[in-house]
Amino acid sequence: MKTQTKTLSVRVRDKHAKLLRQWAFECNQVWNAANQESADFSWVAIPEVGYMNLGTSEFDLNKSLVGIRKDRDMTIGAATVQSVIGQHAKSRKQFKKNKLRWRASSGCKRALGWVPFKSAGVKWVNGQVKFCGHYFKVWDSYGLSQYDLGTGCFSEDSRGRWYFNTTVKVENIASSGTSAIGIDLGLKTTATCSDGVVMNREQRYRNMEAKLGKAQRANKKKRIKAIHAKIKNQRKDDNHKFSTMLVEQHGAIFVGDVSSKKLVKTNMAKSVLDAGWFMLKTQLEYKAIARSVVFEVVNEKYTTQACSCCGCITDDSPKGRAGLEIREWTCFECGTTHDRDVNAAKNILALGYKRLAGGISVPLGR
Repeated sequence: MKTQTKTLSVRVRDKHAKLLRQWAFECNQVWNAANQESADFSWVAIPEVGYMNLGTSEFDLNKSLVGIRKDRDMTIGAATVQSVIGQHAKSRKQFKKNKLRWRASSGCKRALGWVPFKSAGVKWVNGQVKFCGHYFKVWDSYGLSQYDLGTGCFSEDSRGRWYFNTTVKVENIASSGTSAIGIDLGLKTTATCSDGVVMNREQRYRNMEAKLGKAQRANKKKRIKAIHAKIKNQRKDDNHKFSTMLVEQHGAIFVGDVSSKKLVKTNMAKSVLDAGWFMLKTQLEYKAIARSVVFEVVNEKYTTQACSCCGCITDDSPKGRAGLEIREWTCFECGTTHDRDVNAAKNILALGYKRLAGGISVPLGR
């Protein structure tokens, strides 16, 4: 049976926060030292090629920073230093820069704590995580003893809580669903499916906006962070439950390509960000891959205006932002009465079928 890599995250007991903060400070020092080394690397002249910036490789950084633990009296292990340097090199390659942002350990720009590790550096011993000679108690909600712990990190959130994150191998369980479904993302309802199932919009941010504003005016920073975390966790939980239900019941999922980036520039910005479309699409995609479910994002242009029965676009169909108040309409051509969002979802489903039937085009020359 095929397996996939999955990341599990469990909370670490608060009594370990002091030690983890010290290690995070040392990881920041290693990161900044690697940043300085790579930033100092200048352009070099190569015959018949010209000036090029070859950059500093991960191997070079490990070699030049081999004595940083002894010089700065660090308590983190050599493997952790190598993990930090490896992530720095990976980020430089990703962003195509020799110098990245500094990791501040204090002040208003303080970076959240981060302590990476390799798979050989962590073990599950007697219900605790053993790392760097220390034992860490966690709230084990996954039963970590049944997995082989992989690479990962200890990470801190905005409230100062620490989490143990590790990658594990899990078996792919194919979905038992055979039907296909189209999904229209919106603001009145977060998601509407072609079969009429909806994910109601709870307006998490809007519901907490008054309490958040009160805490901000009182300058209660801990309360502000707690409210933001609650909003985020509730939205994430809603999306997880809805996306899991869809991949378990269907064999193919098609979603419209609504863009959050464009709509956040309008007066609907708060509602768009509160809906969490990107998070929902991301969860649907990776869960579909794990369950062998077809997942496609299709162009939703004219899906709201066109009749899902006859395909005609009549004068009474909702058009643009001006037609947002039209929730139901009747097609003049075939006389079918439509719910705005369900009709759009049905059109998205039809486009998904066409995409599967036509296949994905291959560029010329391949």
